[in-house]
Amino acid sequence: MSSTTRGFTIIEILIAIVILSVGVLGMVGSAGLASRMVGQGKRNTRAGVLAMQRMETLRQTALSVTPHCSTLAGGTATANSMTETWTVTGAGRSRRIRIIVLYRTTRGNLADTVNTVVLCS
Repeated sequence: MSSTTRGFTIIEILIAIVILSVGVLGMVGSAGLASRMVGQGKRNTRAGVLAMQRMETLRQTALSVTPHCSTLAGGTATANSMTETWTVTGAGRSRRIRIIVLYRTTRGNLADTVNTVVLCS
């Protein structure tokens, strides 16, 4: 009598479960890393937007008075758990503006810096 039993043995099923488990665990680890990276990207973007807004405010202030740039000064402000510090240096026809945005992450504080020059003429 010949036996033609079809199907999987218990060993084949166990091996398949182990392989699938390793793959699922790898995906779970990657999802956590991707989530942290997205959060960091959001903070970086907010810091960049805050620095650009400050830069545009300083440019408008520089050009809204006569003589141009006469009222530009450095300063500090805090908004949305981010601290921005700006310095204004130079004289004559241009001013160099440096904006530093400091913000917290889970691994400590980070700072983003923007440097620009405003023409005063």
